[in-house]
Amino acid sequence: METVALHDREDQIHITGETPLKIACNKESLAGAVSQRACVFCGSRVVLYPIADALHLVHGPIGCAVYTWDIRGALSSGPELHRLSFSTDLQEMDVIFGGEKKLQAALTELIDRHAPKAAFVYSTCIVGIIGDDLEAVCRHVEEAKGIPVIPVKSEGFKGNKRAGYKAACDAMARLIGTGNTNGISRFSLNILGDFNLAGEIWMIRDYYESMGVEVVANITGDGRVDDICRAHGAALNVVQCSGSTMLLADMMEEQYGIPSLRVSYFGIEDMSEALYDIARFFQQRYPEDSEADAIMERTRALVQKEVRTLVPQLEKYRRDLAGKKAAIYVGGSFKAFSLVKAFRLVDMQVVLVGSQTGTEEDYQELEAITDPGTVIVDDSNPLELTSFLKEKGVDVFVGGVKERPIAYKLGIGFCDHNHERKEALAGFEGMLNFAREVHSSVMSPVWRFVPRKDSNLKEEAV
Repeated sequence: METVALHDREDQIHITGETPLKIACNKESLAGAVSQRACVFCGSRVVLYPIADALHLVHGPIGCAVYTWDIRGALSSGPELHRLSFSTDLQEMDVIFGGEKKLQAALTELIDRHAPKAAFVYSTCIVGIIGDDLEAVCRHVEEAKGIPVIPVKSEGFKGNKRAGYKAACDAMARLIGTGNTNGISRFSLNILGDFNLAGEIWMIRDYYESMGVEVVANITGDGRVDDICRAHGAALNVVQCSGSTMLLADMMEEQYGIPSLRVSYFGIEDMSEALYDIARFFQQRYPEDSEADAIMERTRALVQKEVRTLVPQLEKYRRDLAGKKAAIYVGGSFKAFSLVKAFRLVDMQVVLVGSQTGTEEDYQELEAITDPGTVIVDDSNPLELTSFLKEKGVDVFVGGVKERPIAYKLGIGFCDHNHERKEALAGFEGMLNFAREVHSSVMSPVWRFVPRKDSNLKEEAV
């Protein structure tokens, strides 16, 4: 392997099969590394933003609101209030004399104008420094307006993106338990951690409804405040993006006794197993109830129908992609597990996999499902990623908006699997979309005119 750029980061890089796994993770980014990881404020916005009928107000400089505007691109089946970006736009005089009066005036005006079901108020770095009392302001406005007004304690300097997830879960926990749970079925669940980037939560809800399972709340894609308030009445929490919302599931289990399942909706294997796991849960919970057995039968029929339709369509892509090399760098490591399996369905080899917020347990699981020689990296930076991509001779790089320029500058195909994508990649249909997108990128004729700047591939003259 080429020498990594920063010596102090060597313990955050592991090669499958070379040594026993001992990878440093879940720590602050190294100064000067230009980490791909975001701040606490950004992490909280990522999770809460898709709640579509809530007001989202950033208390801080205008740049923080601009940076996170429409951060998830989350689709809504109704209200679009979440897509408006509001900020108190703190200036120098506000820093000196405090911004509480400005915040109260902004909240009052916005609530009167837009009539939201609730309001989330995000603190930023500068608010943490000057010491504005968000709790007091939010409490005062809540009493005056009669809706939940919830401070999100998300000062950016307090940690990394994962700490922002906790701030968001703490904020949502203040809503949960305040709604009426009458009429909720025993066979019910909440969907946690899917952000409905391309309408995917609607596909997943259709699967559950076909099984005969009621969905109480989407947390948070296409989310609604009233549904979240009554989410404690569901029988089960199904957690897709475990890094962002597993904390909330744990809170709900401790306070309301609701168990949780960690699932993935990406790839045939994981999507099928997610549905079967839910059906098995209800069979075990209600062993004498014929409806639980009926849910399992409907699940089996659904999976068989979808797989019979999908597998023949994947074959044409597999023939072209077999033997090609893929690299994965995503925010949450749980998504990476499914992507490794998805690439195997089309006979592609994953040679690099990493995440921004993985834990040691996550990386242990990644090592178990990757081939010898695969690079596993935590909280990487552009220079490292560039080095690994060149060394491994990668054909397609799966990442997000910050990784796209790296791939294109190297003449490598790219697949957006993050919050800016517009095509559904979850569910059975999403697996077909994923294979089609990877095929289109890898097999594009454009790469004939962009010689690889790669140590393993010979440069070709145009």
